[in-house]
Amino acid sequence: MAIWAIGDIQGCYDELQALLEQINFDTHKDTLWFAGDLVNRGPKSLETLRFLHHLNAVTVLGNHDLHLLASAHIPKYRKHRDTLHQIIDADDGPQLLDWLRHQPLLHHDGHTGYTMIHAGLPPQWNLQIAQQCAAEVEQVLRGPDYKDFLETMYGNHPNLWSESLRGHDRLRFITNCLTRLRYCDANGRLALEHKGAPGTQPRHLRPWFEWPRKSADMNILFGHWSTLGAYDGNGVHSLDTGCLWGGTLTALRVDTAEPERVEYACPGAMSPREEK
Repeated sequence: MAIWAIGDIQGCYDELQALLEQINFDTHKDTLWFAGDLVNRGPKSLETLRFLHHLNAVTVLGNHDLHLLASAHIPKYRKHRDTLHQIIDADDGPQLLDWLRHQPLLHHDGHTGYTMIHAGLPPQWNLQIAQQCAAEVEQVLRGPDYKDFLETMYGNHPNLWSESLRGHDRLRFITNCLTRLRYCDANGRLALEHKGAPGTQPRHLRPWFEWPRKSADMNILFGHWSTLGAYDGNGVHSLDTGCLWGGTLTALRVDTAEPERVEYACPGAMSPREEK
């Protein structure tokens, strides 16, 4: 039995199927983990979500998945460039959205030792704190007040962790780390506005995984950062290799002594210029 962790699909359903064929995926024996951003911008978000729902795969939520939930329940958050209407308007849309709302923000597998998130961890968090923080947001998302959370989810502040954070500020910070983080400063102050490849950021910032951090003993899988590309080092493995933009869709086998990386070359559903 193989365990494959797969990067951001963003609605590129055909490319996902081609990658699964390339790795000889067997639904009866193999397990798939998905690092979030299942939907949006690509042409087949609905087909992607239906497939993963039917497969009952392991997945963590990314920022685009949360944006889908917000857009479905709060129309003011819908954007003209999104491809989420196909899910929102589908007959089985409510069922798919309910399934998505109950997915975690962090998946830890004690057997392999890998932890999967969509984006990053601040330097102050170890595994225990990360699990506790993720569970706080998951509990709200799965509860009766989830629409209140989605209404207040957006924003870049607070940008520094403190155990004293409470309410919407605490939930927003946790969500931003797990679904949006790329760069921070030496104190762990999030710099969410910077999205380029390493080397393009201001000098006082580094990728979150390059600072001394309490999660240094973890094996972390993450997506979200297409401009970073394939990266294996510092105890982390990046999975978003830019399928949407004409890069590749990545699968990383994690049940072997050394992780095995497989990439499927994608034609690209969008160009970066179209996003602006």
